[in-house]
Order: sequence, then C-alpha cells, then structure tokens
Amino acid sequence: MSSIFCTHRIPETGLTLLREKGHTVEVAEKETPLTRDELLQALRAKPYDAVITLLTDHVDGEVFDACPTARIWSNYAVGFNNLNIEEAKKRGLIVTNTAGTSSRAVAEHTVALMLALSTRLDEGDRFMREGKFKGWDPDLLIGVDISESTVGLIGTGAIGHEVANILYKGFGAKIIYSDPVINKSIEDEFGARRYSVEDTLKQADFVSLHVPLMNETKHLLNKERIEMMKPTAFLINTARGPIIDEKALVEALRDKKIRGAGLDVFEFEPEITEGLLHLENVIVTPH
Repeated sequence: MSSIFCTHRIPETGLTLLREKGHTVEVAEKETPLTRDELLQALRAKPYDAVITLLTDHVDGEVFDACPTARIWSNYAVGFNNLNIEEAKKRGLIVTNTAGTSSRAVAEHTVALMLALSTRLDEGDRFMREGKFKGWDPDLLIGVDISESTVGLIGTGAIGHEVANILYKGFGAKIIYSDPVINKSIEDEFGARRYSVEDTLKQADFVSLHVPLMNETKHLLNKERIEMMKPTAFLINTARGPIIDEKALVEALRDKKIRGAGLDVFEFEPEITEGLLHLENVIVTPH
C-alpha cells in the first residue's frame, strides 16, 4: 500500500480512514505550519507515494521535486491557490482538493458575520462588559434588518449559492450577484439578478465575496471599488484574504466610507494589516 505524508495534523477520522485501508500515514509533529525549509526537509526524508497539504503550504516546483516519488498531492482545502497547478501538470502529477465539503459551514459563518454586524452584536457585547448599560433605551445600538436589505454576492459557486439560499428563504433578503457566467439556478430559486461587479457594489447593503483567489481576483476589491459601495454597506469576506486590498479597506473603514466589515480571511495571514484590529466597525474571526 501507499506511504503518505501529511504536512499538518487533520481530524483523526481522515487519518484513520487511510490507515484502515492499509496505508502508512506520517503526520508532521509541529503544532504550527511547517516553514518552507521544514517542509522541504520533511519531503526529502522518505520516498512518499502521496502528500496531504494544507492551504498554509505554498507548493511549487521545488516542493514537488523534493519528493519526486509522490504522484498524488491532496490539498486539504476548498481552494487550490496555494499549489502551482502548471508545475504539477509538467510533472504529470495528480492534484486534488476538497471542493464542496465545507460549503454549508462557510455559508453559515458568512451569514453569522452579517448578523453580528447588522445587529451590532459585538458592539453590544463590549457595551455590556464596559458597564455602560443603564437600562433599556429605544435608540440604543439600533441595527439593520437583513430582511429589508439587498445582498450582493461576488461569485456564486457552491458557497455563494448556499448563502443566497439561507438569506432568501430564511430572511427574505433581495439577492443580486456578479459572476462571469449567468447562474440560472439562483435566478430561478431566489429571484436573483445579475450585474457587473461595479453595479453590484453600488446597489448592495451587504457585499459578500465568494470567488477563488487567482491573478484575476487578487485585489478585486481595490480602493476604487470599495469606494463604490454605499457608506451604509457592509463587506464580508470568507473566501481568500488577498481578494481585498486590505490597506485600502482599513482606510475606508477608518474614514467611514463603508459602515463595517466581517472578515474570516486576511491578505497577509497570519499577519494582520496594521490598524485593522483597532477599528471598532470590523469583526474578525480566525479563518
């Protein structure tokens, strides 16, 4: 059977499935992601038949060549932007990812960020902990009703479709979207209408990003596009950090050019862009 190297511990269920099939699985012992040198050293240690990578591993030609016996590279992630697919093709390698497996979970987290922002949940929590609550007040921390909002989806793959499903059926929100191709499914099911990226940004009360990270989508939301959004609008990103020019976002949030943001991914993660964590109109969660 095969010898498999996993660059970071994954849920034991997956490892058990492989071992029950007779495969030998070795897992990197380090609690944090391997550095590039550590990854190269680990791959050169043995003639593995397959490698399980994580989205924190940047896999290019040098990494592939560090373990030339491995013909299968399985990415434990929905995306694949961390792997150089062209270099894999040159070597005739099989590359897989886990597309679709977390669509519902990511969609629910997206909606959770929207709800936290619209209800000012994080602000309310801080307000209480700081001892500011003196009794009920009809003007206190008034939020936004999603049921009366327009949600703009940038990208309508499996996750975008599930977000539309939850918001349309659960809240009655109006759905608009931008996608390179017409998505007849969300148009028929949720009454969604398709617009350009720019027109989606201009109309939406909530903008939610659901595109893969590619050359074409890096900084898809740059300074110019962020400023197209309504000053009352919220921006949600549960896709990939570099889709947003984060420095431009910090500026827009600081200057109240948009109302707020909910971020689960970051342009330079695990590093956070300077100033982002000091803003009270942003909610951040650890990918």
